[in-house]
Amino acid sequence: MLKVKSGDLDKMGLLFQRYHQPLYGFLFHMTRQREASEDMMQNVFYRMLRSRHTFTGEGEFRTWMYHLARNVLKDYLKQSRRNGSHYEIGGYEERIAGGLAADEQVERKLEIKVLEKALGSLSPESREVLVLSRFQELKYAEIARVLEISISAVKVRAHRAINQLKEMYRQTAVENK
Repeated sequence: MLKVKSGDLDKMGLLFQRYHQPLYGFLFHMTRQREASEDMMQNVFYRMLRSRHTFTGEGEFRTWMYHLARNVLKDYLKQSRRNGSHYEIGGYEERIAGGLAADEQVERKLEIKVLEKALGSLSPESREVLVLSRFQELKYAEIARVLEISISAVKVRAHRAINQLKEMYRQTAVENK
C-alpha cells in the first residue's frame, strides 16, 4: 500500500488479488447479500485508492482495509434502512419451478430496455469498459492491454462506469414510470 500511496497505482491490482476474497467474505457474512457484498467490496478498493494518502504504514494494512470496509458497510446499512429492507432473491430464482408469469416477462423486458437506454447514455469510454468486462467477459488484464492502460485504471473506470450506469438506470426507470 505504501507503493500505491507513493504513486505506483499498478500495485493496487496486487492488493486486490490478495485481499478481494477475504474482504468479500467479510462483507457477505455481514449482509448475506451476494451482489451488495460485491458492490461494497469494489467500493472499499475505490476508497483505498481515493484515501491512499491516509495510510501511514505504521499499522497493519489489513487493519486499515477493514476499517474502510466497516465504513462502507455502515454507509450501505444506513442507505438500506432509508430505502427499506433489501432482500436478494437471486439465489432462489433457480429453485422456483416453472417459467415466468406473463406480467413478469413484460416487466423483465421493460427492465432490459431501461438498462439498454441507460447503457447508451454513458460516455463511450465507460460503455467500452462495461461491454468488455461484463458482456465480453474479458479480464481486467486483457482490457488493460486492449485499451493500453494500467489494470488499476481499468478497475477504476469499471467501478465508475457501473456507478454511472446505476444512476442512469434509476433516472431512466423514473422517466419511464
